[in-house]
Amino acid sequence: MSAGVMTQDEPLLQSAPHAATGLLAPPQPSAEVAVGRLRDYLELTKPRIAVLELVTVALSAFTARWMFPDIVILAWLLAGTALVAAGASAWNQWLEIGTDLRMGRTADRPLPAGRLTPRQVATFGLVTTVAGVVLLASQVNLLTAAFGFATWILYVVVYTPMKRSTPLNTVVGAVAGAMPVLMGWAAVAGPANLSAASLFMIVFLWQFPHFMAIAWIYRHDYARAGLQMLTVVDPSGRRAGVQAVVAALVLIPISLLPSVIDSAGPLYFAWALLLGSLQLACAVRFMARLDESSARTLLRASVIYLPSLLMMLMLGPYS
Repeated sequence: MSAGVMTQDEPLLQSAPHAATGLLAPPQPSAEVAVGRLRDYLELTKPRIAVLELVTVALSAFTARWMFPDIVILAWLLAGTALVAAGASAWNQWLEIGTDLRMGRTADRPLPAGRLTPRQVATFGLVTTVAGVVLLASQVNLLTAAFGFATWILYVVVYTPMKRSTPLNTVVGAVAGAMPVLMGWAAVAGPANLSAASLFMIVFLWQFPHFMAIAWIYRHDYARAGLQMLTVVDPSGRRAGVQAVVAALVLIPISLLPSVIDSAGPLYFAWALLLGSLQLACAVRFMARLDESSARTLLRASVIYLPSLLMMLMLGPYS
């Protein structure tokens, strides 16, 4: 989107070559318009975040049943979760249009770029949220639907406004990010037990090294937007570095709990210890250097850590 201001004469000047030859500018094909609109709505769902949430839900369901969940229930679970996640992302962007306009990495999103209107985004968010909760309640169970709606509330109503007032928003965001674990568990195994609690804590703690790396890389964007991330409140980055290291350190014994309570085997224990140690080393390097290179290394390590750990945990006591 251009920063300049187009005058009334500019569209006439732009169409002058066509006028001179007696031709009008060819209309954009309707199929191309439809594809572009679909692409904008897909971008509105934050697909990369949605995919991670769906993977977490699915692996939680597999872990709860040791790879034998009901496939039909799993399909409904993933569909309902995807709809709720899409609604949460849409409302998040509806609430943050002002801040998105001020950040380079978000200014071209469909809403701040003007490709979708606030009414379209709000309608999309409302329809997908209601459809997702209703689907989870009717096709999975009420507990899963309740967890899904609670996740939406935490993300949209609590976390999103908190980003403008306190760096504690990260804690609330981490809770919302770990809630898919409880959704997957409730869908196939009922109320949470110690195994579910340990998995919830793994996903919760994992987000702090991940978030701190992102907060450092985009700290200038966050500052321009007025978002109170820890790297904005403390521009030195020391608090972000310490938080990343502490979370990565605490995560190691927490990640070993499934082996201790016999929901995972010795291979998982060794794998979790290796992954946790490598992520901790990246977090320590980030704290010591506080530069973009170390932050991106920690970010990559965190992206590898969670799916790798959960896939091994999915094997249960056979690992």
